[in-house]
This record gives sequence, structure tokens and C-alpha cells, in this order.
Amino acid sequence: QVQLVESGVGLVQPGGSLRLSCAASGSIFKINVMGWYRQAPGKQRELVAVISSGGGTNYADSAKGRFTISRDDAKNTVTLQMNSLKPEDTAVYYCKYVDGAGAASWGQGTQVTVSS
Repeated sequence: QVQLVESGVGLVQPGGSLRLSCAASGSIFKINVMGWYRQAPGKQRELVAVISSGGGTNYADSAKGRFTISRDDAKNTVTLQMNSLKPEDTAVYYCKYVDGAGAASWGQGTQVTVSS
């Protein structure tokens, strides 16, 4: 079992930046994928960005060029740096961990609001 704790909830103006962090604890496999998903009101949860333990990344088209995902395996953390934020980025952001066997854990979610 893996527990995920997110931080970085915030209200930011359009064009601003925000950093989300997620700390994992528990039975962490060496081989895993961690990442961020988001869910806006009335919409399905969607991938934002993921990063593997090997360093490979995958971004949603909406995140490319604006968001950067990184990880610190010594601290079991994953960070999402979000720049040039838009109102349409407003959503609850969820951290996700998937181990090598495919078992997944989710964080509780953190609200990001982009508004003037």
C-alpha cells in the first residue's frame, strides 16, 4: 500500500505559475510511474503528465511547453511545475502512483484555480 500526500493548492491569476508536489510513502516499488491527473467540474479525469522511474515522461497536449514534471527518488516525491496557467487549467489535481505490477494509488486531490 502506498500513501500519497499532495501539496500546492492555490489560486493564481492567468499567466501565473504554481508548483504541485506529491510525497509517496509505504511499500514503494523501485520500478514505478508517478504522475498528475486532473478533473474539472463536469468532466472526466484526464492525464496531465507522468514520469517513470527511468525518467521517461509523457505530457498531455495541453500541458506541453507549459508544465514540467520531475521526480526525486531519494525523497519519493514528484513535482509538477505549471507555468503560463490558463483558466481552463482550473481543476482538482490528483497525484497517482503505479507500481511495476500495475497496482495504482491516488492522492486525495488538490484544488488549482486560475482566475483573475
